[in-house]
Amino acid sequence: MLNLKRLACFICVFVTYQTAFSQLGFSHEIGVIAGPVQFRSDYGQRDNSSTNFENSGFGIGIVHYLNFSYRADCNCYTTDSYFNDHFKLRNEISYNKSNLEHVGKWVDANRNSADANKLRGHIGVAENFDIGTQLEFYPLSIRAFQSFQPRVAPFVSLGIHYTAFTPSVSTSYANPDPTAIGDVTDAGNFYSLWEPGSVDATPGSTWSTVTSVGMRYKLDRVSDLMIDLRWQYYFSDWVDGLDHQLDYNKNNDWLVWFNVGYIYYLD
Repeated sequence: MLNLKRLACFICVFVTYQTAFSQLGFSHEIGVIAGPVQFRSDYGQRDNSSTNFENSGFGIGIVHYLNFSYRADCNCYTTDSYFNDHFKLRNEISYNKSNLEHVGKWVDANRNSADANKLRGHIGVAENFDIGTQLEFYPLSIRAFQSFQPRVAPFVSLGIHYTAFTPSVSTSYANPDPTAIGDVTDAGNFYSLWEPGSVDATPGSTWSTVTSVGMRYKLDRVSDLMIDLRWQYYFSDWVDGLDHQLDYNKNNDWLVWFNVGYIYYLD
C-alpha cells in the first residue's frame, strides 16, 4: 500500500511538471513502444550468455514528447537555438515483465547435489512499472528532419525513472522436510551458500537511470517510426526478489530493452 501511495504521489508531481512545460507553448508528440527485454539479475551464472537470453520478457509503454523546435500556440518555429533544434524531452510510462530461472554450469543435468536441485527448482518473475523522463539529443537538425531532409534522425538519451517493482518467487525443490516443501520463506529450500534472507519477494520501489540509443524514420508529416535500444540500471538489487550477497554479486539489477515505437505529432 505504501508503495502505491509513493507511486501516486510521484505521478501527481510528474503531471504538474509536464503541465508547467506545456503552458510554454511547445508542441507535443505521443506514441507507443513495445519489444523484448533481457533482465540481468542475480538469477543464473554471471557472464553466461544462456542466462542473458533465457531470463527475458517483454515491455510496453506510452511515451510523450515535448518538441522545443515548434510552438503549438502560433503554429510557428521557436526562436532558433541549438537546444531547440537538437533536444526533445521524453516522458514515459512503461511496464515490463520477465521470467527468471537459474541456468549455466551449476544446474547442468549431470549435477545431482542438493544445491543443484535447489537452483533448478527456484524460479521467479520480475514485474516492473516505470514512470520517468529522458532528455534526447539529436545530432542532426530536428527542423530538417521534420522537413524530410533527411528522413532518418539518430538520437541518444539519458534520464531517470521511478520504478515500482513486484517480484514473485516459487520453488519446486523436494525438501526432505515435508513441512518445508514449496515454502519460499524457508532458507533450506534455496542455495546453501546464500545468506538467510537472500530471497524476498516483497514489493518495493526504487529509482533507476536510463540511457538509450536509437533512431527515428519519418513516415509522413505527422508520424515517425522509432527504434530504441535501452540500458536501465536500478538503484536496488531487490527488483528480482533475490540478493544473495556472494562475492560475484557486484551489480544491482539491470535490463536491456529493444523496442519499436510509433510516434504521432499532436500539434
